[in-house]
Amino acid sequence: MKIAFVGKGGSGKTTLSSLFIRHLATTGAPVVAIDADINQHLGVALGLDEAEAAALPAMGDRLPLIKDYLRGSNPRITSAETMIKTTPPGEGSRLLRVRENNPVYDACAREVQLDDGAVRLMVTGPFTDADLGVACYHSKTGAVELYLNHLVDGRDEYVVVDMTAGSDSFASGMFTRFDMTFLVAEPTRKGVSVYRQYKEYARDFEVALRVVGNKVQGQDDLDFLRAEVGDDLLVTVGHSDWVRAMEKGRPPRFALLEDTNRSALQTLQAAADATYERRDWQRYTQQMVHFHLKNAVSWGNERTGADLAAQVDPGFVLGEGVAAPA
Repeated sequence: MKIAFVGKGGSGKTTLSSLFIRHLATTGAPVVAIDADINQHLGVALGLDEAEAAALPAMGDRLPLIKDYLRGSNPRITSAETMIKTTPPGEGSRLLRVRENNPVYDACAREVQLDDGAVRLMVTGPFTDADLGVACYHSKTGAVELYLNHLVDGRDEYVVVDMTAGSDSFASGMFTRFDMTFLVAEPTRKGVSVYRQYKEYARDFEVALRVVGNKVQGQDDLDFLRAEVGDDLLVTVGHSDWVRAMEKGRPPRFALLEDTNRSALQTLQAAADATYERRDWQRYTQQMVHFHLKNAVSWGNERTGADLAAQVDPGFVLGEGVAAPA
């Protein structure tokens, strides 16, 4: 299952995504966690110290390796230099699995030990001084989009992405790459404004979207969220002494998380798992092709000097039954 956490800056999406990742680890399920936010805090939220988090390898810095591995022997992709963030897989492309070792994980992923298991963590890398004026952050998240476009994941396997804040997620087609998107909203007008944007943008792409109310302190907050987001409100989360201790760098064992918040995490997992039966690999593949062709026309062809529409394999559909090339 591919799951995104989105929301405005300061809504608590990184904290909630880290709690959800910890919860999944307690079930024994394989988990890949990805920090795709311009503010890289997921590693620290999962218990790394600042130095350990800063030392994580950046996917954006390893984009040539990622591209060269994923293109495999696909005859439609003549070189890694002609691949862009939306390039879809085709016959001969190398596909990725959650439960495997491969050069992409070797280069970009590090194992993080949690109380009740371990997860693979990948990060896009921070926006640096060298990027100022010459690059946008989406040049880094392109590595995540390529990963998701080539990923074949199954039931009870989880990829959890802490997305960049606000509506920046719509600068590419990555918002369509998820089985479930959890939008974290505070009970404020600003808190629900991102929800309205996301709902409107995602409407035509059948994005599964549920709202997680955060920092809810009473019935008035709950009533406000229900009035603003309606049936999209899945669950709410209030004050947590466990989270406060975690933010101070002294988290108790995860088993001590409050029962109400543990129940909320179980609700999130149940909602994500329920989307598996509705998964449509045909639509998923068509959407990646749609955004690839849009990017090819708007900037990709000029940037690479190639006709990127020719990279599309019209007979290829990504799915769990697709065999990887020898």
